[in-house]
Amino acid sequence: MSRREFITLLGGAASWPLAANAQTKPVIGFVSSRTAADSAHLVSAFRQGVDAAGSIEAKDAEIVFRWADGQFERLPALVKDLVDRRVAVLVVAGDLAALSAKAASTTIPIVFVIGSDPVRVGLVASINRPGGNVTGVNLLTADVDTKRLELLRALLPTGTLIAALGNPDSPNARVKLQDLETAARRVNQPLLILNVSMDADLDQAFTTLIERKAGVVLVTADPLFNTQRDRLVVLAARHAIPAIFDSREYVAGGGLMSYGANYSDTYRSAGIYAGRILGGAKPGELPVVQASKFELVVNLRTAKTLGFTLPPMVLALADEVIE
Repeated sequence: MSRREFITLLGGAASWPLAANAQTKPVIGFVSSRTAADSAHLVSAFRQGVDAAGSIEAKDAEIVFRWADGQFERLPALVKDLVDRRVAVLVVAGDLAALSAKAASTTIPIVFVIGSDPVRVGLVASINRPGGNVTGVNLLTADVDTKRLELLRALLPTGTLIAALGNPDSPNARVKLQDLETAARRVNQPLLILNVSMDADLDQAFTTLIERKAGVVLVTADPLFNTQRDRLVVLAARHAIPAIFDSREYVAGGGLMSYGANYSDTYRSAGIYAGRILGGAKPGELPVVQASKFELVVNLRTAKTLGFTLPPMVLALADEVIE
């Protein structure tokens, strides 16, 4: 081997580490209105989904998180930050984050986890063929709210006033609350809708429902209420009124009962979609996943404290009974 050939070979070898270092991991951006501490179980489920997708890209991906900590006005800026970074996939939790992401990019693949109908709010063209750069998971919260109303009617004496807390500022909130009112009218169920658009409204809402002698309060599914979960449980206990929520998290924290989609299951599905997209799948060709795993959770300790008797049928149907 000549000296020149040897030097050329050394030069090529020296460049290998540089080329390897130049390769960067794909980045998954993740935006949520929640806090990091409050979402550890959801992040774990999401990571499991990414790993389950099976592609080399998914296994090697870096996940960058942005948390709004309950400050919803921060969501557009958090989304823009990750869009400007040109992440490979953008995962957004909550209606406001999803709408901000769709407005921010028509090219970056977007995977949402939302409660509203994604067709109604304009995120996708259809459930089966989303089109464009957006797909995701639908928690079906509007349908679940009406089913929780039906559940309460089976637990309460006929004619009992049910109070429902709703956030009028959420996307599609008017439609969801109208659906709830329509379901109540259909069966002649007295229903009191109380609007809560900020945490400062909660105290007045509970004062009003007590003055109106509501027998129970239904807390509709909404990101605002998720960020005020502990406070809602405390207010229900302070006013000694039974409350039904949309997720197990409330009941684990002392709430009476919940019925809704299994959140960990839906975040795992979102992780699978993010991983599949990294592997080459097109978001517009991935049907929106409809939540299919729902759970009824009750807290017997809270029921005893409130003096509220849960029928044996409900206890038998419960997926989990916290004692």
